[in-house]
Amino acid sequence: MNLPKRCYLKIDRRKGGYPAYLSIGSNIGNKKRNLDDAISLLRKTKEIEVIAVSSFYMTEPQDFKAQDWFLNAALKISTNLGPEALLIVLKSLEETMDKTGKKFRFGPRAIDLDIIYYNDLVFKTETLEIPHPRMHERCFVLVPLCDIGPKEIHPVFNLRSDELLNKIEKKETQKVILLKEGK
Repeated sequence: MNLPKRCYLKIDRRKGGYPAYLSIGSNIGNKKRNLDDAISLLRKTKEIEVIAVSSFYMTEPQDFKAQDWFLNAALKISTNLGPEALLIVLKSLEETMDKTGKKFRFGPRAIDLDIIYYNDLVFKTETLEIPHPRMHERCFVLVPLCDIGPKEIHPVFNLRSDELLNKIEKKETQKVILLKEGK
């Protein structure tokens, strides 16, 4: 994959890379297989090391309700890619797994990968905002994230992920149900 040179950050090799947290979801086809396949593809990407994977959760769709429920999880990775290069890799993986893509914003998709945190970076361009701009409002992001990074600090709000989850007004429209093993 050809990545723009400007997307790389200088890495302190003693640390091995930058930690990042991703949100992953699917609501088309075999959702569990889609998540497993995406995680497998990430593990095969030489610039990314998957450190931890949360439990999988069935989650009610948010902004566009007339679609199937999602299966969501969170990943902790280490990467020597800069945030823009990481986004390019994630979007390329989405296109590889879902040739038709989502038809509209918040619509159904075979796979969706979002950067939630990237180290303690606060970053905004036309195509990328870190931390994710709506993560603090979404149980489907915060519940899996708290499985693997409850003490991670949101660099804008200066609150831990578990504190953000506790602050959310838990509405009936934000159902998050743990997927039982073997399903």
